Amino acid sequence: MEPDFSKGLLPAVIVDDVSKEVLMLGYMDETAYRKTLETKETWFYSRSRQEYWNKGATSGNKQIVKSVHLDCDNDSLLIYVEPLGPACHTGEQSCFYNTIVGEKKADSSIFASLMAEINERQTNPVEGSYTTYLFQKGIDKISKKLIEEAGEIVIAAKNKDKNEVISECGDLLYHSLVLLAEQGVSLEEVYAELEKRSSKKGNAKPERPEIENW
Repeated sequence: MEPDFSKGLLPAVIVDDVSKEVLMLGYMDETAYRKTLETKETWFYSRSRQEYWNKGATSGNKQIVKSVHLDCDNDSLLIYVEPLGPACHTGEQSCFYNTIVGEKKADSSIFASLMAEINERQTNPVEGSYTTYLFQKGIDKISKKLIEEAGEIVIAAKNKDKNEVISECGDLLYHSLVLLAEQGVSLEEVYAELEKRSSKKGNAKPERPEIENW
């Protein structure tokens, strides 16, 4: 099955393979499509400049292709990628950051970005970095901080202090990601576990009903 380029340029929707967030929309002709398949990086044809361009060639924000899908009419592409930086030239993670109708949704890709930064600190320590400090102290220190933050968010909740709950939740999530990195656990593995549990909704007698039967 091949895209039908007889219709001209085809729209290619680019999606983050981990967060599933729509990152951008580009256009491909057959040459750009073949380059994308061959290099495993996204290539597009610019309608305004009338030339080919490789995403991230100048900015470094490349998109590593994970899978390519074709719609039922063979005239639209859906491409899942590993983004090596923001998709938008403005610096936003996604080009679709302007909300016209409805509330702005939380950007789940922030977890992937934060995890990538934490992993970078683990691989390449930076003097004065708190994340580097935690890795140097090891699992005992990381675990202690995680327990402290869990306690603090409970106290904030009991005090009905919404702003403090938000702040402490941010601290708790950050330290949780540091612990995952220290243990060599990826976000993808956690996402897979959550998806597995979600698919069990309604099943009888789960092993941990208070957690799995949500």
